[in-house]
Amino acid sequence: MSVLGYTDIIQGPLAQYAQFSVQIGGDVAQHSQLVQQVFKAQLQFLELASQSSKPANPNDLMIFLKPTSDIIAAIQDFREKNRTSQFFNHLSAISESIPALGWVAVSPAPSPYVKEMNDAGQFYTNRVLKDWKEKDKRHVEWVKAWVQTLTELQAFVKQYHTTGLVWSGKNAPAAPAGGIPPPPPSCPLPPPPLDNFAADAAGNDRAALFAQINQGANVTSNLKKVTSDMQTHKNPALKQTGAAPIKSGASNVAQPDKPPVFTRDGKKWLIEYQTRNHNLLVENAEMNNVVYLYKCNECTVTIKGKINSVVIDACRKTAIVMDSIVAAVEFINCQSVQMQVFGKVPTISVDKTDGCQIYLGNESLDVEVVTSKSSEMNILIPTSGGDYIEQAVPEQFKTTITPNKTLKTIIVENKG
Repeated sequence: MSVLGYTDIIQGPLAQYAQFSVQIGGDVAQHSQLVQQVFKAQLQFLELASQSSKPANPNDLMIFLKPTSDIIAAIQDFREKNRTSQFFNHLSAISESIPALGWVAVSPAPSPYVKEMNDAGQFYTNRVLKDWKEKDKRHVEWVKAWVQTLTELQAFVKQYHTTGLVWSGKNAPAAPAGGIPPPPPSCPLPPPPLDNFAADAAGNDRAALFAQINQGANVTSNLKKVTSDMQTHKNPALKQTGAAPIKSGASNVAQPDKPPVFTRDGKKWLIEYQTRNHNLLVENAEMNNVVYLYKCNECTVTIKGKINSVVIDACRKTAIVMDSIVAAVEFINCQSVQMQVFGKVPTISVDKTDGCQIYLGNESLDVEVVTSKSSEMNILIPTSGGDYIEQAVPEQFKTTITPNKTLKTIIVENKG
């Protein structure tokens, strides 16, 4: 019954999506061939699961999942290779939501994950509707068919695989030697893009894709943490050396600088160890995304779109330009940094930072700026004439003891 239910999706809304894709033509039609291919690959996997028990070896399971994950990566690579396409929003709608097929690796509740991926593509489907609803109704039907495909997929998963993929057979399948062959050449896969977004797709093993899809909203789980052996109050020797202790087994030889990183990991964008790069662009970011900069030197980062938050950690002479922020922008342990926001930002936090220039837009004048242990901070406020008024953030305070034996702190202005 599970296989038949999935076949109904392929023959129903997915077939309608493919039909409208062919009518639209161009990149949309070519992209849809990959989409049909990945659904057929998953159907084959579900047929296997209906006849077998779950493989005891996780590596064997990854081999069976590899055809699906390979084509998902190819669908997303196609979008990256065709950023100048007039149908870029169509390609993005599919690329952002196609990881829904990763539900087979999600437990204990894969159905909400499918809905989350369907919602992830809504930003771009709305753009398609906005751009095309008055020009060509086929694009409206295309959107409806794709959204319906994932809606029915969610219902299918909820009905047949409520707590995770069900393996219905008695005997575990034997993984073929060398893995399952790649998809047939009748629908050629595009080569990976040259940019760093596809760094994780350059290898032969796509298993990492399914290892990441179950992280959900835990977008900060991989950020660097200060452990107890790195804290100076627990290790007084660090105050003299100024460096974290070398753990057992580590080499005493100075390690070279780490290679630069610019990658998107689910909802999190990681920009690390970049030097003198003024063309760092975070494009098509979404409202639930987080951008994390770490140890960037003399760089400029531009963020397009409205995102959740930005963290700039241990960066030097680095500027960041943003459209709008949902939550906050944080500077930590930085030197000579700048930010400019054109839209709205509720909170800006500056901690242990020397030299911070904050350029605000007209929509962000109600911002709250929280500072601590920082110096040389200026907020530049826009005027009606297009110029900025520079205001210094106080660094010096005077504290006295009141008759009630409480503390009273006031700002001490330094007027030179």
